[in-house]
Amino acid sequence: MRTEIKRHERIKMQLRLAGTSLAQIARELGVQASTVASVSRGKSRSRRIEDRIAAALSVTPSRLWPDRYASVAATSCSDPYPPGGVSP
Repeated sequence: MRTEIKRHERIKMQLRLAGTSLAQIARELGVQASTVASVSRGKSRSRRIEDRIAAALSVTPSRLWPDRYASVAATSCSDPYPPGGVSP
């Protein structure tokens, strides 16, 4: 659970750096902000929301949530959010 919280906070930070937010993504998709936050936290899944968050960060969903995309993540070369730091 702690990993999901850290991942969620890193996603929020990266979205801010990219000039957007989970709330903005929710507005664009026409869903509640709490729904987008729930997906970001790992509490629920929505391919459409995962895809939009990943697109805003110019990565694939498997890079953000490797545990959700185990077969895809296994072929990925590196974690975009290494522990203790943030990649560009």
